[in-house]
Amino acid sequence: MTPPQRKPLYTTDGRMVVDRRPARCSDCQRLLTECVCSNRRVKHGAAADGIVRVSRDRKQRGGKTVTLVTGLPGGEAALIEVAGRLKRLCGSGGTVKDGVVEVQGDHREKVAEALRGMGHTVKLAGG
Repeated sequence: MTPPQRKPLYTTDGRMVVDRRPARCSDCQRLLTECVCSNRRVKHGAAADGIVRVSRDRKQRGGKTVTLVTGLPGGEAALIEVAGRLKRLCGSGGTVKDGVVEVQGDHREKVAEALRGMGHTVKLAGG
């Protein structure tokens, strides 16, 4: 049995709301925070504790500020989709590297609010 897909829901007046069902592992069918798969860190992100962390970084970037998003559940395709949404929201570029979404510029608050709207538990990490 395949788990139900998380998809946007729409109200009768046309507003989009986010499906608030907790995400489940595609293999063991448990909540992501309770996944027992041996490769859970690769499948569900580095943190794999259900918390998405949004931080700011300037190291090794020539002084340019980048907003980093770690701990997002899902595979590479899901991360690319979320990165596209966040880049359009912030009006800037970015990429996905090693399971981390990078958005150019300092957009921590804007990115955190958007991720909360998508149904994630978000923490602002770092300074």
